[in-house]
Amino acid sequence: MTLVVQTSCATDGRVVATFQLTRIPGMARRGSTRLLVEAVRVSSTQRSGGVGTALMRWVTDEAAPSLGASLVQLTSDAARTDAHRFSERLDFVGSHVGFKFTR
Repeated sequence: MTLVVQTSCATDGRVVATFQLTRIPGMARRGSTRLLVEAVRVSSTQRSGGVGTALMRWVTDEAAPSLGASLVQLTSDAARTDAHRFSERLDFVGSHVGFKFTR
């Protein structure tokens, strides 16, 4: 698992974006490896500036191939409709419904 933190000189080195990557060896899809992207956050002052797009393009174009992942899987809370639109603009397809169990 990897936590990615993006900082910027324009923000005096403050964090502008984060996300978590998890490489998952799989049994499905003939044992293909997937890269799970979770907890994507971009600072409210940096949204609509291309930061999120650049980070996700890095995931799909650089991180996934270098880690041998043939599938990038992105999770998002069902209530985050703006995040869903963002993901769809980047060619991610809503394909599954997830469930969680907590105590």
